[in-house]
Amino acid sequence: MALHHHHGHAHDHHHEPADAGRGWFGRNYRFLVAAAIVLLLVVAACLVTVEPGQAVVITRIGDPVRVLVTPGPAWKLPPPIDSTIDVDLRMRTTSSGLQDVGTRDGLRVLVQAYVVWQVPDDPEHVRQFLRAVRNQPDIAAGQLRSFIGSSLEITASSFDLADLINTDPGKIRLAQFEDRLQQRIDEQALKVYGIAVKQVGIERLTLSAETLDATIERMKAERDTVAAQRSAEGQREAAEITSDAERDARTQVAQARVDASDIEAKARVQSAAIYQRAYALDPALYDMLRSFDTLDTVLGGNTRLILRTDAAPFRVLVDGPTGAATATPARPATR
Repeated sequence: MALHHHHGHAHDHHHEPADAGRGWFGRNYRFLVAAAIVLLLVVAACLVTVEPGQAVVITRIGDPVRVLVTPGPAWKLPPPIDSTIDVDLRMRTTSSGLQDVGTRDGLRVLVQAYVVWQVPDDPEHVRQFLRAVRNQPDIAAGQLRSFIGSSLEITASSFDLADLINTDPGKIRLAQFEDRLQQRIDEQALKVYGIAVKQVGIERLTLSAETLDATIERMKAERDTVAAQRSAEGQREAAEITSDAERDARTQVAQARVDASDIEAKARVQSAAIYQRAYALDPALYDMLRSFDTLDTVLGGNTRLILRTDAAPFRVLVDGPTGAATATPARPATR
């Protein structure tokens, strides 16, 4: 019995150091875990992350107190004290649809424009966008369409139809039209809604039936005018070419006549020199050849001459050069 009691006492003494070893942390383990979880939840509720292309508005009891536009983490008070609103800063595109507008010259044209816009990464404009449309991009797009429609009407009234539609590309002022339209839309959108307009363009331009007929007639008249101008220019150039050719021809003819006269004069001089040399070498032969030249000149196809054979120039045919040289010329008889 004593031995059994001693064994039981030893068993009780073995468990006391284990309970004492757990200490304060052991007894409060569950509390610490719960406190850590609560702390993490509080930290997570106080931490806000700003993504690229995004702004975060921190509101306190519904009133915007801070606007975060720099990407990265930031701190705020936990709900329900502080709340966050994400604002999209990426670019968007809004189309106006076909708008019937009037030009300066009283014609109607159908124009469809597009606008590329975004909320600037500026805290003041972000607040303004939030107040104006309650962070609703669709509402902002609808308001922009109204702005585009009124701005198209005002801008088109400063341009003629020929500035927008023309057969001559050099006369089209579509770029100036888009610039003026963007200035008007950007000014209103930024002032009222805090929206920055990045680009404005004309995506469609068409004419009504009445305007189309008037445009065709105008283009036809322009083409007729251009054709008449080109025809007149061609006639003028043709007249200049003809006048220049006639002048050149007269100049060449006159020069040819001068050259012919020079050649003829030289030929006569050379002929006289040849005659002189021939006469100096053999006067009788010279006289006979000259007589032949005279016969060739006098006689023709319808000429009949009865001449004495003893008279020049026929005597040379009978007497030869010697007899012809000594003979006395006789008057020819003609019948």
